[in-house]
Amino acid sequence: MTNKEYIESGILELYIAGALSEEENEAVYQKLLENPDILDEVLKIEAAIIKLTAAARPSDSKHIFTAVKEALGLSKTEPKVIPLPGKPKTNWFAYTGWAASVLLAGGLIWLLNQNSALQSEMNTVETEMNKQLIDNQLLEEQISRANASLEEANKLLSVIRDKDIIAVPLSGQAVYPEAYAKVYWDKKTNNIYLDAQGLPEPPRGKVYQVWSLTLSPLTPTSLGTIDNFATDDNKVFTISNANASEAFGITLEPAGGSETPTMEQLYTLGAVASAP
Repeated sequence: MTNKEYIESGILELYIAGALSEEENEAVYQKLLENPDILDEVLKIEAAIIKLTAAARPSDSKHIFTAVKEALGLSKTEPKVIPLPGKPKTNWFAYTGWAASVLLAGGLIWLLNQNSALQSEMNTVETEMNKQLIDNQLLEEQISRANASLEEANKLLSVIRDKDIIAVPLSGQAVYPEAYAKVYWDKKTNNIYLDAQGLPEPPRGKVYQVWSLTLSPLTPTSLGTIDNFATDDNKVFTISNANASEAFGITLEPAGGSETPTMEQLYTLGAVASAP
């Protein structure tokens, strides 16, 4: 049923008059809460009732009665009425109707205010729940990252403490004497673990490139670039190395790396103490 059909059905007038059953009253009340157009119509009806009952005050009852008779065509055949002595009766029906209308309108306004307050409270609770959900998700992500970091840290500790691991310290060179790094070489897995904590953050457009070196003759082999240096917190990088390395070096190269090391940008260098 459309709003127009619902309004024209007359159920709103019966609702205002209190002529509906409890279930029907509840159904209309839900309509008022859910549909502003129907609520607006109820308020209009209320306003009309208040206006009519105000117009029907006792001092105007004579004129209203005359108007009704004229509308019914009875003014010409009206018998003469002799008024009885005594005080005129008060039109309590008009006052009662007006008061009931005011009370009903006030009740509707109170219900609307209550509904608005409840809706506001529900919105606040929903916002808090969403915030708590986001906080929980962030906490879960932090715990997940912490667990992953812990696992990685335990793995690195086991590597460092392995008696078969070769530790190669890399010292700073002329371009940046304060630089330092360390390589942990696991020949069983053909991996090195590079601790690059002692390197400064590379400038924009530059990356660190790691080299495996054989010394006689001097032959550099690229082990790749460290593209995520700035975003890695612990600055420990796992790099594949299947070469018969006799030394390791780190240079600063243009983004994407170079085919041969730029010796003027050699940051660290270190020889393997016991060559394979």
